Amino acid sequence: MFILPLSQNITKKMCRKLSLSLPYLCTFLGILSCLFLGGCAAQKRVLYLQDIEAFEQSQIVAAYQIRFKPLDRITVVVSSQNPELAVPFNSSSAVPAMSEGGAPATTELQPLTISADGMLDMPVIGKIQAAGLTRSELSDAIADAIRDGGYVDDPTVNIQFIDMYVNVIGEVQKPDQYEISSDQVTIFEAIAMAGDLTIQGQRKNVTVIREVDGVRTVGTLDLRSKNIFTSPFFYLQQGDIVWVKPNRSRAKSGQIDPNQGLYFSLVGTLVSVATLVATLVLAK
Repeated sequence: MFILPLSQNITKKMCRKLSLSLPYLCTFLGILSCLFLGGCAAQKRVLYLQDIEAFEQSQIVAAYQIRFKPLDRITVVVSSQNPELAVPFNSSSAVPAMSEGGAPATTELQPLTISADGMLDMPVIGKIQAAGLTRSELSDAIADAIRDGGYVDDPTVNIQFIDMYVNVIGEVQKPDQYEISSDQVTIFEAIAMAGDLTIQGQRKNVTVIREVDGVRTVGTLDLRSKNIFTSPFFYLQQGDIVWVKPNRSRAKSGQIDPNQGLYFSLVGTLVSVATLVATLVLAK
């Protein structure tokens, strides 16, 4: 007959311990939930193209190519199966370099500058409209002018960019001025050249500053959304400035330890462990 009172006494003690431990247990679970949700929120802030699906396909309307602007500098080389016929068209765009012994060495190209009114002054054939054309379009225009003038039947024109850059500044690993060597460069390529964004850089609000025909335009890009592909600022132009803004915590402080997030996680873990230990001690 002593079994029933004993079991009741044990049950009361267990309930008392459970009631004492419950608030601490709830606190512990709450801290874990905050840490988990905080990690998810941080992930949402830094991941690129979050809404894109695997194997998702979309139609590319037209592949953008860089178009020449006034004051762009380029090199133009005209060649032919009969090299002597092409020499006059290269006389002002190529000068002989001299070796140490005074003998002619390799040919060094002299850049040509597109004038302020968008014209390119070529030897023999004169001025050709260049501004607004792509590299292949300008090559075709020069070749057509040479052919139509009866100078060379088979001209081949090679044009290379000189002094064409995009500028990447702000919260990137290597802010700098980067040379353009291809006919197109995307915002992601420019960011890759700059070593990617820092953890303090805003992915949702990247600014592109562009000047065309004396008009300055400012666009914004959200690197987290696939809508970036349809933005007129997805493909960059020569002279564009890409500015990655700092996030709120970075803006408030001139310098923040990049391991700050790790420190907060460690503090949260220590608080959770201390709470659990306190709960176990008080429950005895």
